[in-house]
Amino acid sequence: MEAVVGLLLMLLAVCHGVETSCDGRQDGAQCYGALGGTVVLQLMDNASEIFKFQWSNKTTRILNWRSNKIVSNQIGNRSSFTPSNGTFMINDLSRTDGGDYTLIMFDSDGKPAEQRALQLTIQAPVSSVLLDSECLSQGEMRVSCSSEGGDSPQYSWTLDGQTLTDAQLLSGSNESENITLRQDVSGQLVCSVRNHISSVSEEETISTCGFIFIDCILSNGTHVSQWVLEASNTLCIKPTTASTTTTEGYSTIMAGVLSALLILLIVGVAVVCAHKKKQNNKPQEKEDEQELTYADVNIVQRHRRQMQQRAETEVEYGQVKFSQAPRRTVEPAGDDCVYSVVRKGR
Repeated sequence: MEAVVGLLLMLLAVCHGVETSCDGRQDGAQCYGALGGTVVLQLMDNASEIFKFQWSNKTTRILNWRSNKIVSNQIGNRSSFTPSNGTFMINDLSRTDGGDYTLIMFDSDGKPAEQRALQLTIQAPVSSVLLDSECLSQGEMRVSCSSEGGDSPQYSWTLDGQTLTDAQLLSGSNESENITLRQDVSGQLVCSVRNHISSVSEEETISTCGFIFIDCILSNGTHVSQWVLEASNTLCIKPTTASTTTTEGYSTIMAGVLSALLILLIVGVAVVCAHKKKQNNKPQEKEDEQELTYADVNIVQRHRRQMQQRAETEVEYGQVKFSQAPRRTVEPAGDDCVYSVVRKGR
């Protein structure tokens, strides 16, 4: 019957709020309970082995046990005790339930045999978490993590499943409520808020604020090395990103250039080879041949001066024409000369 009552009370506690448990068999145990929820405290192994015990706080003797039965329970309307395993369950916890408790066990002679202390802390559970992010003037990102409800909240951050490092944080720490991320940080950011009786988390996919890192020398000789907004950058014609991004970008560009040069080289060699092959297979043209034609050539005998011993013969050419000879597939033996209408004058 006691077990059935305990089970019903436990189900009722689950419906009303968070349930926690604590091992109070060690002296000085620190236990936590959720406000409005249920806490299960193990006070001993088996109550039937104990002749008498009293469980009290500073003001009230809450539970009395003697000769295998409950003598009194001051909060019996919202609690239950299970002798077989020595657990005491309290439902509908309030702030006043928190405090220091003392368990005193007696032997059969009524003398104190053992005494243990226990501290119970009641906390409100964390109900929800809100993430708020904003970009700052130099491209940093400020992120705030706030929780609704929850006593003594503790914060933790992860990025893509890994704990945030100092290299990613410009200010704050992994346990801060507000943090500032460096300009090149992006990914799945998760803020977790917890206390001893609850834990809630919220995640957000963040990206950079549109800033790039430039490192160049201006035309006037000024060296510029800073983060600037990419959309309005006029300082460097060819801005570079942070060191890691720059190396990766250059590697990608060089790989593309080398690939393009290799392709052009292969194409060029193929074109040259094809052209030479075509020239070797094409029959060579014979040079244009010209045929010389002499027409109307007159030889005139003239008398020179009387002192001349003999007459000189003068050849006069007229209407000399060159005609285009047809191309031949074989080499001719020699040039042909054609003389026409040759007259000798006296």
